[in-house]
Amino acid sequence: MKKEDQSYLYLILFHVVVGALGFIVPFTSKIYGYSIFIFGLYYIIKNKNRNNEALIAAAYVVGSEVFLRMTDGNPLYEISKYGVIVFILLGMYFSSFSKQALPYWIFLLLLVPSIIISTYALNFDTNIRKAIAFNISGPVCLGVASLYTMGRKISLDEINTVLLSMGLPILSCVIYLILYTPNLQEVITGTESNFETSGGFGPNQVATILGLGMFIFFSRFILDSKTKLQIIINLFIALNIMYRGMLTFSRGGMITGFLMILLLLIFLYFKSNQAGKFKLSYIMVFLGFAMMATWTYTSFQTDGLINKRYSNQDAAGRVKESQFTGREEIARSEIEIFLKNPIFGVGVGKGTEVRKAETGIKAASHDEITRMLAEHGTLGIFALLILVVTPLVLFLQNNFNMFLLCFVFFWFLTINHAAMRIAAPAFVYSLALLNVQLGLPKKRIPNN
Repeated sequence: MKKEDQSYLYLILFHVVVGALGFIVPFTSKIYGYSIFIFGLYYIIKNKNRNNEALIAAAYVVGSEVFLRMTDGNPLYEISKYGVIVFILLGMYFSSFSKQALPYWIFLLLLVPSIIISTYALNFDTNIRKAIAFNISGPVCLGVASLYTMGRKISLDEINTVLLSMGLPILSCVIYLILYTPNLQEVITGTESNFETSGGFGPNQVATILGLGMFIFFSRFILDSKTKLQIIINLFIALNIMYRGMLTFSRGGMITGFLMILLLLIFLYFKSNQAGKFKLSYIMVFLGFAMMATWTYTSFQTDGLINKRYSNQDAAGRVKESQFTGREEIARSEIEIFLKNPIFGVGVGKGTEVRKAETGIKAASHDEITRMLAEHGTLGIFALLILVVTPLVLFLQNNFNMFLLCFVFFWFLTINHAAMRIAAPAFVYSLALLNVQLGLPKKRIPNN
């Protein structure tokens, strides 16, 4: 076996063991969770961020977040977002922040007025710190990470390493899910999102991270499989993540993952020469057959219920009235809150209280866009415009970042159905701002 195959296999097996231990010996998850942050700090400081170690460590935190949440391995529930912020700030200490990052300084400043408003607008019996942190930690995480990544030069090998760092702990999550639900027929009885096939955790968040993991390993299958063994391993992992993701019966994350793969393939096809297009056509056909086979197997395992779920039908085959399981009502209430408070909004975290008082619905927002409108008002609109326009301008200026559209679409689609409950959309968005240098070796690239 080649040395590079051996190293890759060891990495895979280690994370398989981590996932298994998280189920068999639960307290090991806490050891794993604490170790990530301790070794992450050591890794960045020891190497002084010479090769963007801050991004690699932050990516690992992002990939492990859902697994640690479902196994109670996180020191604090929101610590993954804080971990990303700390690692990125440490990276800035050694490598400075991007000189092109003015839009994201403005973005962070636009968040401040509503934070101030919330300190006196929230109800007396509300835990103000938790209410603000729950809603604002995602946008702050995005802003800080973007200060570091905006226009920063990075090699293709480095970005692939960052993605692998994010993908490996997702593999641990998949192993845990397999052990948590050994008998699918006993727990799959309808077409609603299934907590039993999601490790007892929120199917929406699990499907989101699995959709991302599916994309990561499919991208490695296409772009970064150096040997035949790695091709087999990456494809096998990607298809298994796809299978477990569909079994959550939560559609948003998986549809997003499929779209990311499609965008990557389209980009590569139009950027390839004739020989590259011919080769890529074979890969696309093969992937299509592999995905169809996985879908067919999933349909068989669920007695056809997965087909009904993606057709928006109940177990009896009747089309459901709502395609968004009631989330549109929450979004509608937030738009109404914005129309009543159009300048500064009602304050961070206050939207939930206002919604409960006016509609009786006690639920946090699932849509970051309407939440920004309700809680940040017109300033929220300007903040969102910065997030949408800036990467598109970068794409027009330097459209050789093959992942840019994939990452931006992941962020945009995810915040529309899962808000920023996890760190993934914030961090993945920031990766879209990197200036990926094709054909350069994996080494420190001077930034302008």
